[in-house]
Amino acid sequence: MDKKWWHDKIAYQIYPKSFYDSNGDGIGDVRGIIQKLDYLKDLGVDILWLSPIYKSPFADEGYDIADYYDIDPRFGTMADVEELIAEAKKRDMYILMDLVVNHCSDEHEWFKKACADPEGKYGKFFYLRDRNPDGTLPTNWRSYFGGPCWEELPGTDKLYLHVFHKKQPDLNWENPEVRSEVYKNINWWLEKGLGGFRVDAIINIKKPETFADYPADREDGLSNVRHMLEDARGIGKFLGEMQKETFSRYDAFSVGEVFNERKEEIPNYIGENGYFSSMFDFAETVCGASEKGWYDNKPCLPDDYKRCVFEAQKRVGTMGFLSNIIENHDEPRGVSRYIPAEDLCPATKKLLATMYFLLRGIPFIFQGQELGMENRNFPSTAEFDDVSSIDEYQVALAAGLSGEEALRAVSAYSRDNARTPVQWTAGKNAGFTEGTPWLNLNENYVRINAEDNLADPDSLYHYYQKLIKLRKDPAYKDTLVYGTLTPYLPEEKNLMAYIREEGGQRILVAGNFDRNPKTVTIPSEGRLLLNNLEEAPEMCGETLRLAGYQAVVLEL
Repeated sequence: MDKKWWHDKIAYQIYPKSFYDSNGDGIGDVRGIIQKLDYLKDLGVDILWLSPIYKSPFADEGYDIADYYDIDPRFGTMADVEELIAEAKKRDMYILMDLVVNHCSDEHEWFKKACADPEGKYGKFFYLRDRNPDGTLPTNWRSYFGGPCWEELPGTDKLYLHVFHKKQPDLNWENPEVRSEVYKNINWWLEKGLGGFRVDAIINIKKPETFADYPADREDGLSNVRHMLEDARGIGKFLGEMQKETFSRYDAFSVGEVFNERKEEIPNYIGENGYFSSMFDFAETVCGASEKGWYDNKPCLPDDYKRCVFEAQKRVGTMGFLSNIIENHDEPRGVSRYIPAEDLCPATKKLLATMYFLLRGIPFIFQGQELGMENRNFPSTAEFDDVSSIDEYQVALAAGLSGEEALRAVSAYSRDNARTPVQWTAGKNAGFTEGTPWLNLNENYVRINAEDNLADPDSLYHYYQKLIKLRKDPAYKDTLVYGTLTPYLPEEKNLMAYIREEGGQRILVAGNFDRNPKTVTIPSEGRLLLNNLEEAPEMCGETLRLAGYQAVVLEL
């Protein structure tokens, strides 16, 4: 495998609206990110992915883009972004923008022109259809956010396709003019010095040749739009062309949001000269998900989590690099998802951090994760901003849950959990803003915040620093970056362990997801490199005794 500049890097996702507010309007902004660059550099991260900051009406929090060449004034100016890129470069850091090109906003000039002339050039930028002769919709697909995927094109008798929000019309990638416009914009940004892009919802750009109904799976008579993706073929033509025309020209880093790849396609996606540099592993985030809705989801228990991780690692092997996460802007907080509420504490948070961070692939940290930020308690649906949460609440009610039950079920999976403002201090508004935060804070900021984390040498923040330093240590970097991953004792209940191996060096990563101590036999004596508890593990020859919720890293 050719070694690339991004292989040994640590990535960090910023949700700008909730990161840090520099001007007191209650909304995080680009200048706020600039002010926190040294904090991020000290943590040890190299790549910063910014969720969308383009001009947008914010129907889906910026993932509905009205102008790909302009910055929304809520976040600042293009000059601010150029300064951010320059300041990051001074610190040997790279900025990624979010590439959202499955759809645009219905306020984009392309869509406005399509409404004015559906038969003209810009009408062909979208999927426009007539109703069926009997007046029904062209298909019975349900959008990701609920409701039909079809909406009336304003001022016309036609319908347009939107697999997400109705204010996010899908772009027609079959049209070469659309692809040309997308590539032109990507290169325009790369010329500004970006390190690359996170590529949003990209798997949706390819639709089936024939639009057809699928069996209804809920009382609404609609079918999950993902069934459509199962019949779509030929996305490689688009992705290969995009890689050739854009990313490869700049040696840019790209990470794809891919969630239905077939195993035989993995080399095409992230192998040598693949479409992307990396793609996210979502196996754990969909663990326990139900077709019926969030209310019917099952918890992802430790052995479920382990199984998902190891299956994903096996599928990819050494063909390429996954990007590993426990949370992002579309998920609840990882510590609240994978650790029982009664056991949530610094030790268990460090355990989870250890187990995911040293997997083969590129570690991504989501803002506040390094502080141990948790899900919040939503007292009512009025607290939700997330469109998915609002829809899922109605789904739960329709399934017969009481209002209290529906609120509790949806709160556990709401995307708003990750979008609450970063907790910088225990002071006013958690130090996020001098104004009124755009989204209510998690009330636990008085005990979980950056100021306290930085002051405590045993904090989660400092533990993430240790993980990063270990992964970058020249003595272990080749093994932790390029080494193979072999599950160890995978059948042992509540134990997650794996061996990273390269060039004769072997490193064992082992974590006890049980409150009770666990004794295991290890392949050979080991030297302790990292431990999440104050007490050292008991080691005697090839016997290792882990305390409850203890994680260790050993050089064998």
